[in-house]
Amino acid sequence: MAERMSQMLRSDARDNREHVLDAARELFAARGFDVPMREIARRAGVGPATLYRRFATKEELAAEVFGDEMRACHAIIEEGLADPDAWHGFCSVVERLCELHARNRGLTAAFSSTFPRAVDLAADRTRAMRLLGDLVRRAGDTGRLRPDVTVDDIVLVLAANNGIHATAMSVRVNASRRFAALAIRAFEEPESR
Repeated sequence: MAERMSQMLRSDARDNREHVLDAARELFAARGFDVPMREIARRAGVGPATLYRRFATKEELAAEVFGDEMRACHAIIEEGLADPDAWHGFCSVVERLCELHARNRGLTAAFSSTFPRAVDLAADRTRAMRLLGDLVRRAGDTGRLRPDVTVDDIVLVLAANNGIHATAMSVRVNASRRFAALAIRAFEEPESR
């Protein structure tokens, strides 16, 4: 009986943690890092004590949210690399990264300026750039990617995509999807169309 009760409590604690992370992600994306911790707790449906038991500071909470974003970014690129159709994998990565950035509304830039020492951004960036380099080389081998496309071009597209500032999430996401389609068209070798 005690073991079952312990498992239920652990499950409840995990659920509370996920609710806090979801609420923080949503509020940070919408309003930046100035949102009060009490508001995050309220949105998550937990008490402030529960929030502070899991995350003693806003920086800890923001670092966890940011870590989730970086893991999502890396997973998108890795899934594109694993696609048996290299061109499809490349297109999928451009589309999905643009949409992720449209949804998080500049989370990376805001995080790095607000909490510059919270995580090792250089290591995450190096890994992402290496994976993007592999993706570009693989797509280039198909003959469908213009030979002059570099990783820096992908970074430029992502930076430009961050310039989409519509207030409504649906408008931002739709604009981002359109922008990604235009970028992919620009990356494609004209003779392969």
